[in-house]
Amino acid sequence: MGKLITFLLLALTTAHADTLLLRGAVVHTVANGTLDTGDVLIRDGRIAAVAERIDEKADRVLELKGLHLYPGLVSPSTDLGLVEIPALRAAVDDKETGEFTPEVESWNAVNPDSELIPVARANGITHFAPTPQGKFITGSSGMMAARGWTIEDMLVRRHTAMHLVWPGHSLKVPGPNAPADAKSLDEQARERKEKVREIERFLADAEAWAKRDAKSPKVPAWEAMQPVLRGEVPLIIHANGQREIRAALTWSEAHPKLRIVLLGGRDAWMHAEELARRKIAVIYTEVYALPSRSTDSYDVQFSAPSILHKAGVTVAISEGLERASSSGQRNLPYIAAQAAAFGLPVDAALASITLIPAQIHGLGDQLGSIEAGKDASLFAATGDILDIRSQVKHLWISGVEQSLESRHTRLAERYRSRPKAK
Repeated sequence: MGKLITFLLLALTTAHADTLLLRGAVVHTVANGTLDTGDVLIRDGRIAAVAERIDEKADRVLELKGLHLYPGLVSPSTDLGLVEIPALRAAVDDKETGEFTPEVESWNAVNPDSELIPVARANGITHFAPTPQGKFITGSSGMMAARGWTIEDMLVRRHTAMHLVWPGHSLKVPGPNAPADAKSLDEQARERKEKVREIERFLADAEAWAKRDAKSPKVPAWEAMQPVLRGEVPLIIHANGQREIRAALTWSEAHPKLRIVLLGGRDAWMHAEELARRKIAVIYTEVYALPSRSTDSYDVQFSAPSILHKAGVTVAISEGLERASSSGQRNLPYIAAQAAAFGLPVDAALASITLIPAQIHGLGDQLGSIEAGKDASLFAATGDILDIRSQVKHLWISGVEQSLESRHTRLAERYRSRPKAK
């Protein structure tokens, strides 16, 4: 109870303080290197100054000697807030019915009371982009802060990306024991081409609708596509296999205005040179995936972010969109650490879960690094955040310190206090 009262008093003080000076930490700015000993001044929820020493008077000074200060981690693609208990249908709201639903806004389905959001926040995640799933064009994602009583409190920006799930391009060879209704290779190829044509027709209809008469009725689906067609919002294409990625890249060449981002990217390392040349960023989700071919080395997925980075591809790292990923968001820094262990430079690994995700979602000027003028969303840890032994001790979102309590800590305290056998 004493700890809870202390935290509430601390949070109340911080929430109403005009200025907060964080002093003496190892400051990992991400954008401008690392200060071995540095100060960060926060004013009205934003970073006012970053320097080795700040002598300006502040309403409150917090000594962080021996701690490491990082910008808040940003999860670029997740079902956090959309999936609570994967096995319980009522607790899963990560997709809509229908093939083309660009008007869907994923953040409206986020549960602010999710027990999994505090778990992620306790390991440094301050922002996340809930991602809609479905058939083809699944809707748009927005950027959410990992705190707030309501969706409106949590929402930082709407419509940061539109999502397109690329149709599978693998073919199943009918075997001798195949069922009578098994499709031939030609039938499968025709269906595959037809799915791509459906996507093409939908985009063509949306482009034609933009030229409509002003008195024409609004069509929410086509209206939602206009920022994407103008190149104002990125189109994130979900594709993993070599065939799917190759087909998506070929298709996108006919749409030069689209800002393409690749999500998943299991075999993206095979197209690293083209992705770099065309400046297509990759949100890589497959670090811990098993090799998909018998000819692949055991570490092919561990090394893929490094291969992409060396080729000049902008790489963000994500937990992915499997239904267990909502509970696994707390592991985001360790996924980046695995990629770093297999060749991705440490500074690039850190940027892949901070600044680069923010940039992909159009918030690079606000989040992802410790720089003057940016939102004061940052945290202090006992060591390198890519080291599983490090613990987050303080975390701020927009300058307000957040509780690090979660269901995990409550259960830990409960069982530590259980009656001992006599």
